Amino acid sequence: MSEAPSPVSVRVELGARSYDILIGPGLLQDAGHHFAARLPGARALVVSDRTVAALHADRLLASLARAGVAATLLTLPPGETTKSFDHLMTVVDRILAERLERGDAVVALGGGVIGDLSGFAAGIARRGMRFVQVPTSLLAQVDSSVGGKTGINSPRGKNLVGVFHQPALVLADTDVLDTLPEREFRAGYAEVVKYGLIDRPDFFEWLEANRAAIFAGGPARVEAVAASCRAKAAVVAGDEREDGDRALLNLGHTFGHALESVARYDPARLVHGEGVSVGMALAHRFSRRLGLCPGQDAVRAEAHLRAAGLPTRIQEIPGEGFTLEALMDRIAQDKKVTRGSLTFILTHGLGRSFVARDVAPEALGAFLAEELAG
Repeated sequence: MSEAPSPVSVRVELGARSYDILIGPGLLQDAGHHFAARLPGARALVVSDRTVAALHADRLLASLARAGVAATLLTLPPGETTKSFDHLMTVVDRILAERLERGDAVVALGGGVIGDLSGFAAGIARRGMRFVQVPTSLLAQVDSSVGGKTGINSPRGKNLVGVFHQPALVLADTDVLDTLPEREFRAGYAEVVKYGLIDRPDFFEWLEANRAAIFAGGPARVEAVAASCRAKAAVVAGDEREDGDRALLNLGHTFGHALESVARYDPARLVHGEGVSVGMALAHRFSRRLGLCPGQDAVRAEAHLRAAGLPTRIQEIPGEGFTLEALMDRIAQDKKVTRGSLTFILTHGLGRSFVARDVAPEALGAFLAEELAG
């Protein structure tokens, strides 16, 4: 049997809080080795959801056991509604019941929901304990597992309660992406496209040329994940707590989070990456309407998302409730609102996004009214 290639390593430089992202096939088999090397003597609570645990938990637990790491498993329901106060307390209570100490670690085995929830629990239990991300979705591997943003949702909006808590290690096994439903892989791909649309037009062009190979797997997929992680690591290193340029990582998210909230986080209607896709298309069309972005760039961005099988229009989201009043109310609750002023990530063209402060509500309302009218 041939050995798996050495993983690609991406360093997130944050001084004493720096850590590595390891990317490549077969990493789940070696997870115990990497865990023990970086957290010697630590015990672990592995948190997963029932769907992911059935696919991958046994291999992770066996790998930890081979490395001499004492670990137990906690499984939770799948889905966005798990990012709640009730499930947060379930994780914290299990940490305390297992008598885990600050030097021990919570290991998040799952997608963005499990990573956000588990990281938040690790950030507040014992006033902060260590945390390892083992992301199993494309979205989590390229976005939510990197950067230390953790949290849960509120009935008033998405990700409104949480803390910044950096992981000690991220293990992105690209083999596990083969088990994803096609819809979930496409949704994660929206976050890959985001990095090109923020400030890497060459990467966006590479994606246009290599999208089929990325979806098929192999070296192109590893490179797409690694390039996305490098892009995010560079932004996080310069702005850990989202006080400045890190806000650019929210391209499409202000619109997307509002759409998710109105859809009541129902995965049958909309999953996060789909919301981001519609949001990025809206951000480009809004920028075009404001005279900021060339029309052909907005069309090209939307065309690539459509080619990947992603939605780009509000009308493509099933169900009711997408009214102007509902969307404006959710947008007013966005984390980037500053003293009541609306802040959006808009664009001057492909790979030329910027933070737009004091966006006029009247202009936004007129634009959304047009979008809702089709």
